[in-house]
Amino acid sequence: MTRTSGRLSPRSLSSGPAGRGTRIGGQRVLVLILAGGKGQRLGVLTHERAKPALTFGGTYRLIDFALSNCMHSGLSDVWVLEEYQLHTLNDHLTNGRPWDLDRTHGGLQVLPPSPDTLTGSLEDAGNADALHAHAHLIRAFGADVVVVLSADHVYTLDYAEVIREHLRTGAEVTMVTTDLPPGEDASRFGNVTLTRGGRVKKFEYKPERPRGEQITTEVFVYGAPALLRTLDDLRAGTPAGKGLGDFGHALIPAFVKAKTARAYPFGGYWLDVGLPEAYFRAHEDLLAGRSVPLDAPDWPVLSSSIPRMPARLDAGARVEGSLISYGCRVAGRVTRSVLSPGVTVEAGAVVEDAVILRDAVIRAGAHVRRAIVDEEAVIAARVDGRDGVAVIGARAHVTAPVRDDTQVEPGRRWRRGSRPRTPDAAGN
Repeated sequence: MTRTSGRLSPRSLSSGPAGRGTRIGGQRVLVLILAGGKGQRLGVLTHERAKPALTFGGTYRLIDFALSNCMHSGLSDVWVLEEYQLHTLNDHLTNGRPWDLDRTHGGLQVLPPSPDTLTGSLEDAGNADALHAHAHLIRAFGADVVVVLSADHVYTLDYAEVIREHLRTGAEVTMVTTDLPPGEDASRFGNVTLTRGGRVKKFEYKPERPRGEQITTEVFVYGAPALLRTLDDLRAGTPAGKGLGDFGHALIPAFVKAKTARAYPFGGYWLDVGLPEAYFRAHEDLLAGRSVPLDAPDWPVLSSSIPRMPARLDAGARVEGSLISYGCRVAGRVTRSVLSPGVTVEAGAVVEDAVILRDAVIRAGAHVRRAIVDEEAVIAARVDGRDGVAVIGARAHVTAPVRDDTQVEPGRRWRRGSRPRTPDAAGN
């Protein structure tokens, strides 16, 4: 893996002499994984980490899904565009080896934030601006096809199949679409209406009153010349100091207006985990067997990890329907829950319907239900999300009850009489 810093060199981001790198249908393919954004809707879970670095399924990170899909799809030129809490993601990416992307030519490249992102000089900047900021590097690379992915969705997909369909139809952009997942709100997504032939005839980005249940998965395959031309046109038509916004604000609508956007329907499991409730629901799906199998023999989700001892279940421990990661020590009761590495559940503690992240401690007598407990938090009281989902931030120390969808900030000591510090705990 290459980390670029300072002034970026297009040559350093090239996969080498012409002919190297991934080609599908004779077209040179470049993958851009958008790993920026603060993930504010996840509240305290992203106060101190990039959203793609958030743990999932005990031992994985959200970005592992996109990276694993790239590897299994045979795509070897992968750039990760960062913006927020860079160290939390870089520590996980290491050298790209878990995804077979540690290569002399090409492989995994990590690009730092653009100057506009660092200075905040653009109003309403979004992921379309991130693409435009790196347009010169895309040109220098010589890409024919650009695959743009988000780094915070749970799914498995063969991108090569999408690329082949994109080339077959001659579209300028192909967007992967899916039915609205159960329990989700269509107003959180890009909504699409299709012709019988699969062309996108209408696109609405996060509409207040959604009219359909087909949504984008934020997997896009672009013809590189069309993408770069459209970005340049949009930039030229946008007032100085104002950003292009997210892809759904102007970029995708431009292709839809030109009648050059097509859909690739996806019928598998897909979930955007950008809200605590969705993140929690994804773990419920995982335990119930409704989610993607993380260890599928033909398409495993791969990750990097720190070696630890095997999990230990003490005499008297009771574990039912749960995932217990390495390094855990369980002496209490754990039911329908996911425990990340190093979690301790003391004798007399109860954990049910919960997601407990690395090195958290559940003290004797504590009862955790319908909650997400972040890394190194200590729980010595009852935490019960009841009809919602309670969220305890990293290193928080809880000695008094936490109820409903309360969020406790990282490092905070939650005592009797404590109250949430913000009225909107989700950070919206």
